[in-house]
Order: sequence, then C-alpha cells, then structure tokens
Amino acid sequence: MPIVVNTNSAATTASFNLSRNSEALTKSLARLSSGKRITNPAEDAGGMAVAYKLSSHARRTEAVLNNHQNALSYLQVQDGALETVGKVVNRMAELRTMAADITKNTSDVENYSKEFRELQSQLSQIQREKFNGISLFAISSGATNQGTLNTKAENDFEFLDQTGATHAATVDYKSFSRELLTHPSGLSNDGSISLNVTNLTFILSIGNMAGGVTGANLLADKNTGTGISDGIITDISSVSIFQFTHVIEKIADARAENGAEQQRIQQSYELHQTNLVNIEAAHGRIMDVDVALESTRFAKNNVLVQASASMTAQANQLSNIALTLLQ
Repeated sequence: MPIVVNTNSAATTASFNLSRNSEALTKSLARLSSGKRITNPAEDAGGMAVAYKLSSHARRTEAVLNNHQNALSYLQVQDGALETVGKVVNRMAELRTMAADITKNTSDVENYSKEFRELQSQLSQIQREKFNGISLFAISSGATNQGTLNTKAENDFEFLDQTGATHAATVDYKSFSRELLTHPSGLSNDGSISLNVTNLTFILSIGNMAGGVTGANLLADKNTGTGISDGIITDISSVSIFQFTHVIEKIADARAENGAEQQRIQQSYELHQTNLVNIEAAHGRIMDVDVALESTRFAKNNVLVQASASMTAQANQLSNIALTLLQ
C-alpha cells in the first residue's frame, strides 16, 4: 500500500463507521428515553399507521365508557324519582282506602282530600325533575313537547293490563326515548341503547283503560287549579281504589324497564372496558420498546461509538508517516 498525503481512506472509513454507530446509539437513546419502539414514521411506517388508528380507537372507547356511566347515572336518578312516585301513589291509595270507611263523615273525607291534593301537587313537581338540564319524564303525550324533552324518538306503544280482557286490556300511549350510542364508531347500527323517558302523564292516568291518557290524572297543581291531563281530581272520593292498582302496575313496569336498561348499560360497559384493555395491549405490542433488548443494543452501540472515535483519531495520524519520510 503506497504512502500518500492527499487521500486517507482509512480515516474516511473510520469516520463513516463512527457516523453509523453514532446514529444507532442516538436511536437507542431515543427509544429508551421515550419508551417507544417507533420514534418516527421512517422506522416503521406501517406500524406507526396501525398504532395511530388503534390509539384513536382507544380514546373514543374511553369517551364511550364515560357516556355509559353518565347514562347509568341518568337512569339511577330517574329510578329514584320513580321510587318516590310509587311511595306517593301508595299513600294516596291508602288515603282513598281510609276515606272509604263507613264510619268516616264528610268532614273526615275532606281532611283526607286535603292531603290527597297536596300529594297531587308533589307528583306534578316530580314530573318536572331533570338531570343536568335533561328531563327525566315526558310531560305530555303530545309531540309538541319534543323540544322540552330533548327526545331522540317518539313511538306508539300498547300497554297490556295484567287483568287481561276483563277490563279493556290494552291502551295506546306515547313512548319517548333517547339514544345512547355505545360503539366508538358512533354508528347506531354498531351499538346503541334506547333510554326510556318515562311518560309520567300516562303512568299516572287513572281513567278507564279504554280511556287512556285522556282520562283523569293524578298530576295536578293545587295552586293554579289546573292539571297536566284533561281531568282534574278535586275530591278523593271521585277515584276508585281499583284505579290505583292500574297506576301502581304501570309504575312497577316503568321501574322494571329502567332496571333492564341499567343492566344492559352495565353489560355494554363491561364489553367495551374489555375491548379497551385489548386495544391498548395491541397498541403496546406495536409501539412499546423492549427495554431489555434495546439496553443490549445501547451497550453495543456505545462501545462501537467509542471504538470508532478512537480509530478515527488513529487513522488521522497515518499521514504523519509521510512527513517523517520528507524530513
């Protein structure tokens, strides 16, 4: 090999090796410091794209889980109000039963009617209850209240009395609902749950079954003298004890439906919670660095960088041999 001054191929080769080893060391440092296997798209473009979509899916799933919990809270508040409605109606039925006592005179019956009317007013206040500004109950069977209800849907349903055909068994009524989207895609077909906005006007109607919500209703305001429905009850004797059984039955049905919806939300919540865990695991398999493996690479690259730097310095001294010959 000739001795030259202008060209030092050994130093050039050592410099290139130092550059490559330094780049590898920098990658190892970036991966270990960030905890990510892919620190930029150039390292694994396809893996980065998949991981990005999985990350977005996971974030939407977390939001959906929050929506599940809020919907569950809505139903729990609604059920609490229905429980109170049931207690009030039971008390009203008790008052009506006591008013039927043959030993009670007109004054006694009027005293029962006073409490009865107070309880009517309490029911009219309960039906205006809201959760975060959203109505818990349908105020009317009419479609004009959709804006007030912020309702998602309105459908015609039939209520079947447990006594069967003996008492004109079925009656039509309006059922209001809101739609809970339960899938991260936001598509109703992929997953949704209909949350009932209880039609309290229908539930508290005490007209004959054939009369439906157009009959007398337990909702009334004693201060204004106006009722929510067509009929206003001013005298406890105008209501039969048997009519209360229909109301109690409808309250029981409403609470059963509420409980069924709560159970479905819980099952859907558990499904998406499991999906979230698996999605995060899939994301981690793509993006997370293997610390043990990368630490080994870091140690190797660190040694190579130091060795390359030392050899580059040695190679730069080779041209000094030519100077010695020229002396």
